[in-house]
Order: sequence, then C-alpha cells, then structure tokens
Amino acid sequence: MRRVGFESSFAIAEAVKMASIDVASAYPITPQTHIVERIAQLIADGELDADYIPVESEHSAMSGCLGASAVGARTFTATAGQGLELMHEVLYVASAMRLPIVMSVCNRALSSPLSIWGDHSDVMAVRDTGWIQIFAENAQQAFDLTLCAFRIAEDPAVLLPTMVHIDGFHLSHVIESVLLPEVEEVNKFLPKFHPRYTLNPSKPATMGDFATPDLYTEAKKAQDEALRNSMKVILQAWREFGGLFGRNYSPVETYRTEDADVLLLTMGSFSEVAMEAIDELKEAGEKVGLVRLRLWRPFPFREFRQAVAQAKLLIVLDRAISFGGPGPVCSEVKAALYHLRKRPQIIGFIGGLGGRDIPVEGFRDMIHRGMDKADQGKFEEFEILGVRE
Repeated sequence: MRRVGFESSFAIAEAVKMASIDVASAYPITPQTHIVERIAQLIADGELDADYIPVESEHSAMSGCLGASAVGARTFTATAGQGLELMHEVLYVASAMRLPIVMSVCNRALSSPLSIWGDHSDVMAVRDTGWIQIFAENAQQAFDLTLCAFRIAEDPAVLLPTMVHIDGFHLSHVIESVLLPEVEEVNKFLPKFHPRYTLNPSKPATMGDFATPDLYTEAKKAQDEALRNSMKVILQAWREFGGLFGRNYSPVETYRTEDADVLLLTMGSFSEVAMEAIDELKEAGEKVGLVRLRLWRPFPFREFRQAVAQAKLLIVLDRAISFGGPGPVCSEVKAALYHLRKRPQIIGFIGGLGGRDIPVEGFRDMIHRGMDKADQGKFEEFEILGVRE
C-alpha cells in the first residue's frame, strides 16, 4: 500500500480506475466535476482502458449508463444536486432493470434559490428510486466505499445500482491523506465482472418492457425484496474488505455510545465534526454518544434499533427539509422505532442547509437544545438551526 494526498473527488476516480471500468457516461456539474474530469484524463492518458461517453445532460448520462450496463459493461457515472434530479426518472429504470451501475453523488442543495453548495436535499429526493445508497465521511471512505459499491452491485444475488454519497465541497474538494492498495490487492476483492443477463443481437431479448396492471405489482414486490435482501451481500462485502484492508464498515456505526443516555444521529462528513463535540461533552461528564447512518438504503432496521436501544433521547440532524413535515431522516427513524415498547424519545433538528457549516460548538449547542426541548416535552416540533427570523 502507499499513502497519497488526494482530494476526495480524485480518490473516487482512483477507485474507479482500480475497478477497471469499461464505460463512464457522465456530464460535469459542480461540485462533482473533478471526478469525471479526472476519469476523462485517466482515459485520455491511457491509464484507464475504458470508453468515456460525453453527453449533453445528466438525463442522457444515466441513459448512456443504461445501455452500457445492459450489454454487460462495468459502468460508472457521477453527478450532484440538480443533475441528480434531471436524471431522476431514469434512476427508476436502472434499478427496475437490475443494472449494477455505480454512481458517485456529491450532495448539493436544490434550487431555488440556486446553490452550488452541499446539503442532503438531492439524496432525500431520490430515496425511493430503488438504488442501494451509502454515505462516506472522508476521502478514505469515499475510495473504499466506491470499490465496495462495484462488488455489491455486481453480485449475482444483488444486481442493483448503487450510489456512494459524499458531501459537496465539505468533502468533494478537500485534500486528505488516503491509503491506496495495490491493484493486485483490489483484484482479490473485486473480481472481473461477469454479467448474467445482457442484451445481445444474436440472442434477442427485452429489458424494461411494458407491464399490464396484473403484473406490475408483482414486479415491484420482487424489486423491493431484492433491495432488502442485498443487506446480506453488503455485510459480507464489508467483512471481506475489512479482512483484506483493515478498514471495517457497518450499516450503522457508533462513537462513544457506552453508557450514553443521549445520542446524536448524523450522516456524512459532518459526523466527524460531531465527534469532536461528543469528545468535549464526554470530558465534561455528560452521557452522550454519536450514531452515524452509513447505509441509507436498504434501511438497516435491525442494526439501527440495536444501536439506540439503551438511549433515553435521540437527537436527529437532517440536512434537508421535508416541506410541511419533520426532516426526512427524522421521519424514517420514528417509523423504524415506532412499534418498540422501549424506545428513546426523538427530537429533530434541520441544519447545514445550502452549505452552511455547523461547527463543533454548534453540535454541542444542538445536543443541549435537544435535551432542553425533551425536558419541556416538545417532541412534535422540529427546529431549523441558526435561522435568522
């Protein structure tokens, strides 16, 4: 292995190179541009033997991925924010056709007002498109989880497209130390892709064809079961990755939750800032801890319930607004815990919108504010952090 300084976008491109993709179909959009620029350069320089399809929009980018994957190519793309929404309708086709496309998403706020900075509006808008969805917190994880995404998506028991989410700018443009394995090590973990079902002119077939009402429900049921059952392969892939490279991943990960009465729930790069706040509060004698959602889809119900089982209060940070209701992650968490007899009380906050930072003191204040709200019995309310009114 060798250690290099990479921005997270370049780390993803390096993982794509080591995965030996066949096709990249992508359109550049801030803050994702550096990923596909780097891949295009690797192809042009002969470091990656692949075809790059330059398209005129993200809708076309995902459509190009459909065609490439359908004929058996290992396929990659990347996008962000408005681009993810422009390809929205095609995302459903990729998952329903069981095409193992891997996509990096540099999470970005949605218009309007126009924003190029990061939050989780875009990922929450595509929650129900049938893709496996994984969150990274730093450049090393962005590299690792991209490799894992190919392994998971292409497993014959899965065959589902997979997104790896990184926070726009807060992660995509940040240079960090990354430990890179040798290609031979990667090949042990990620074998050559052998597609089972492909379009071939000599053996005519159809994919994504027409379904009448008496078939559609069963098709969607089968698709949902495939996504839920992918959990077994995800866990196995992460176990094998940890055994080979010494870095372990889980659907739900905890930090200093021993004896914690109060837990904070985060996703993405802000989790590392939240860890510093937890450290400060722990040193002050407060019984707090951090829970991070690594896997967003399929939702890790069992692992999440185990992680929060002993807590009295769960404070959820959403980085997206669900207009007219609580934050989308908070809603999901409440649904996951609703039927349990013993469950923590839940307080929701929304923050970090449009790229606004939440510093260490912001997380510390959020936790105390959540504890105060719980004492006052204000469980039905959610609060937008730092809003000027």
